[in-house]
Amino acid sequence: MRITSFAAILLATLLSASAASAQEARASVQGFGGLGMASFTTPTATFGGAITGDLTPNIQMIGEAGRLGNVLPSATHLLFGLSPVGLSASAFYAQGGVRLTSGSSAVRPYAEASGGIARLTPHVTGLEPGFTGALANLGLSFLNQTAPIGTVGAGVTLHAGNFVADVGYRHHRVFSESWIEALALGGNLSTNEVRFGVGVKF
Repeated sequence: MRITSFAAILLATLLSASAASAQEARASVQGFGGLGMASFTTPTATFGGAITGDLTPNIQMIGEAGRLGNVLPSATHLLFGLSPVGLSASAFYAQGGVRLTSGSSAVRPYAEASGGIARLTPHVTGLEPGFTGALANLGLSFLNQTAPIGTVGAGVTLHAGNFVADVGYRHHRVFSESWIEALALGGNLSTNEVRFGVGVKF
């Protein structure tokens, strides 16, 4: 009887400590990776990291930095697909915004919006390997552009103790008025990203 009572007290203590730990965890850090598809074509790798901080139980501030593999639309890929030379434009970005999430359960759906800046870098492929290809990409590096970026997304976070996992979707749009915008051929510099992330709460 004493053993049963002790086990019950111990279990209640552990559960209370776990609940207190979860309530005190007001921020999280996460790394993520995924696939980005400009106009739902030509998948490229994406990666980055994010940090969140609770404003209320249902509202979080978010900060994020990462890399998008390509933001040129499918029309551009189709045009350059007819030639031996390929063209893409990657983007390193940093942004901040707001996330709206459901209560405090272990599975929490969310929606978010954020904005920031992106560094656009064009890349040429299909050139002869060696000096010519290296020289072309070196020349393009001097044409890198910085432009505003906006992102909207939704997903689900899974919580277990101080561990958090994230499965979600993001639509990134770069608002550039540079020569890179002309390569979009009337389309948008954007990508649709499916991502998976893991992190810790503290």
